[in-house]
Amino acid sequence: MLSPHDTEERRQFRDTVRRFVDTEVRPHADEWDEAEEIPWDLHEKAGALGVFGFGIDEAYGGLGMDDAFLRMAWMEEMGKSGANGVLAALVGRTISLDPIQKLATAEIRERVLPDVVAGRKGSSLAITEPSGGSDVANMKTKAHKDGNSWVLNGSKTFITGGMKSDYFVVGARTGGEGLNGISLFFVEKDAPGFERTKLGKKMGWWASDQATLYFDNCRVPAENLMGEEGRGFIEIMKNFNLERVGLTAEALGMMKEALRCSIEWAQERETFGTPMIQHQVIRHKIADMSAKTDALDAYLQQICYAINEGDMPVAEICKAKFFGTKALEFVASEAMQILGGAGYLRGNSVERIYREVKVLAIGGGSEEIMRDLAVRQMGL
Repeated sequence: MLSPHDTEERRQFRDTVRRFVDTEVRPHADEWDEAEEIPWDLHEKAGALGVFGFGIDEAYGGLGMDDAFLRMAWMEEMGKSGANGVLAALVGRTISLDPIQKLATAEIRERVLPDVVAGRKGSSLAITEPSGGSDVANMKTKAHKDGNSWVLNGSKTFITGGMKSDYFVVGARTGGEGLNGISLFFVEKDAPGFERTKLGKKMGWWASDQATLYFDNCRVPAENLMGEEGRGFIEIMKNFNLERVGLTAEALGMMKEALRCSIEWAQERETFGTPMIQHQVIRHKIADMSAKTDALDAYLQQICYAINEGDMPVAEICKAKFFGTKALEFVASEAMQILGGAGYLRGNSVERIYREVKVLAIGGGSEEIMRDLAVRQMGL
């Protein structure tokens, strides 16, 4: 459908990303999935599009501006690639960039951000721990001051880009219990006492590396404390909102790709002497899939409009995320039913999308956490 929010700039940007997907991603999706990695030059090609530079100052190689619709277009078009492990490998850096820009020292910002924004190096946000993913208030990793250094002890897990990143924004407890005792630290890959190991085989996101990080008396300079001591989680919370908008846009792109594949298959495949698209049961599946896709598209565009107007509609972002991942689950399942055995074979978009549904329902705030947060934001 036509969007009242489309501008020539946004259309051109979406077309650019679409060409990037068609030429640089789709032809290699299966190869990179099986290899469980992407070539590093893809990071640099994506960086050249400016997609890591939203909200980042031009002095650090960023765009010097932000636009929620451009963020949406990037994540949606990449979601349409049906290669969401590739997307995860690329955007793992994104949620660490804003904290580095806002909270790190000038020396760190000037040295680190240009390379990460350009795709020459990687960075990761390290919050999730083995003892609890969503229970951030119960964070176990600790940091204590020792002269001119901070010393970190603990571990993080499910850290996207963790094996390839050069820089990490790490949450650690410096005070008492609860969220107010958490601080953020900038840690480099060669910091003494820091190690990492690759996670085992995953259900999806094969082309993206996730890692467990270990801090054993890991020592960083005192100036690597990011922002005010004890207020790290409050700063990170602001960052989660745009991450969730991006994940919802990714889900939308996956839905559109699954729907496209379903329609294409139904038009080409014959059953009982008739194209599948002529069977009412298939037509109704496609109608339901299309309706849910359109609904999420409209909802997400309204959220992007609000963000661009200076609002951050947290309740609506949370609702869109769990609505989107449940809608994606439905659309992916119906697409698999329509393709049948062909969809179950490795090497097609529907198969990849089907096994990557659950990571979006868990990562960036689980469906359960999103429901609870939405209701609390509604004042209930």
